[in-house]
Amino acid sequence: MAKDDIIQNLTSLKGIGQAKAEALVNEGYDTIKKIQSASIDELTKVKGINENVARSLQSQLSTKTSVSKNEEKKSTETKEKKPVKRPVASKPPKKLKSEPVEPETTDIDETKEDIYVAKKKPKLSDDLKKHLSLRKDIKKRTPEFLREEWFRYKRIPKNWRRPDGITSKMRRHYKYRPSVVRVGFRGPKKTRGLHASGFKEILVYRASDLESLNPETQAARIGGSVGTKKRLEIEKKAKELDIRLLNK
Repeated sequence: MAKDDIIQNLTSLKGIGQAKAEALVNEGYDTIKKIQSASIDELTKVKGINENVARSLQSQLSTKTSVSKNEEKKSTETKEKKPVKRPVASKPPKKLKSEPVEPETTDIDETKEDIYVAKKKPKLSDDLKKHLSLRKDIKKRTPEFLREEWFRYKRIPKNWRRPDGITSKMRRHYKYRPSVVRVGFRGPKKTRGLHASGFKEILVYRASDLESLNPETQAARIGGSVGTKKRLEIEKKAKELDIRLLNK
């Protein structure tokens, strides 16, 4: 082994620098075997090598040689092993085009799909229908009314409140401020209080309240305080009287 190679090997070890490696080589320890066979007393005679350095040097060299031997064994084993040829799976024969293909049969019974039942619609005059479509158009172009300076402070909610204050720009209808609730955004008078479907909403709290309703122009809405038992009774009664429930 050349002098430069042994110095490079020694400097790769922990605690051995360039000066110590050169000192060992100059003293005659120009191979790893010589350093391993030497005693600790002999190594301590070299300049810069104390007892702790000598012990760590020998232990590191012994582990390094054992690792290199194992790597050599593995490389030789891999070279000796021959590649095993795996059997190629034979492909199934292709079906001819003339062969009839049998459809797959399933044991699962086909469930009948639920039939869609259209919601009941009110009987309206042509004039009222015209006003309902007009109300839809007005609603589309109506802006969202937001509270004054809702964007400035977290404590202010978005829900509408009439702006006030002598210096309020929103109250004075400046162009760069949001729109304010006013009469011009209101829908037709004939459709006020009507549901989007055209029915007039009537609040119901018991099954007997349905008897006074007109099923052609009025629809029922169950009150929020009604329990499950009464709700089921109202639904049953509404089905009998052919009355539409808006919150079924």
